[in-house]
Amino acid sequence: MAGSPPVQRESTPAVLARRLRRAIVAGDLAPGARLGEVDLAERLGVGRGPLREAMQRLTQEGLLVSVPNRGLFVVELTADDVRDIYLARTAVERCAVAEVVRRGGSEPAEALDRVLATMAEAARTGDDERLGELDLQFHEVLVEAAGSARLVRMHRTLVTETRLCLRGLSGTYPEELVRVAEHSAIVEALRGGDADAADRLLVEHMEDGLARLGAAGLFA
Repeated sequence: MAGSPPVQRESTPAVLARRLRRAIVAGDLAPGARLGEVDLAERLGVGRGPLREAMQRLTQEGLLVSVPNRGLFVVELTADDVRDIYLARTAVERCAVAEVVRRGGSEPAEALDRVLATMAEAARTGDDERLGELDLQFHEVLVEAAGSARLVRMHRTLVTETRLCLRGLSGTYPEELVRVAEHSAIVEALRGGDADAADRLLVEHMEDGLARLGAAGLFA
């Protein structure tokens, strides 16, 4: 079509990075597993060059760890790693909340309301996996509403690492609608333009998630 922008095709390394990322998050590639480049290239039916680039991307994201003279391994999150992930996420999201309130407008609350509706449905049907993904989507939409490309980039990396943690949250809420209510309270504070309340509720929500991970035995 005349005047239309060219279609951007996803590169092979990007496709491979996504496949490996999903396998790591799903646990198909276990924490601590060594990824042999030759064997993995044969299994995936791809060249070693694109695979090497994909693995470099995941190393930059913190999902793979390079050990000198040994190779690449799937990251094993320590207690300090989990705390640090939540510390960094909290910092980014608090900044986003402050900017959302400063910018004003009803669009952020409306966008978050749409995510909340699907979260509530997942909670009612007991779909923990779906609820976990929607939980992260809520926070992604929140950060995007701040209108900062750099905050979004930082947050996406942290969300990828958070996915490794969130598997441990399944079943830690006595009532999954409590999880929805925590997010709903943040939206109401944003809707009312109450920066202090939104900030406090966000911090409490992040601290609660970290505490639940600890109670689930993911770290001491």
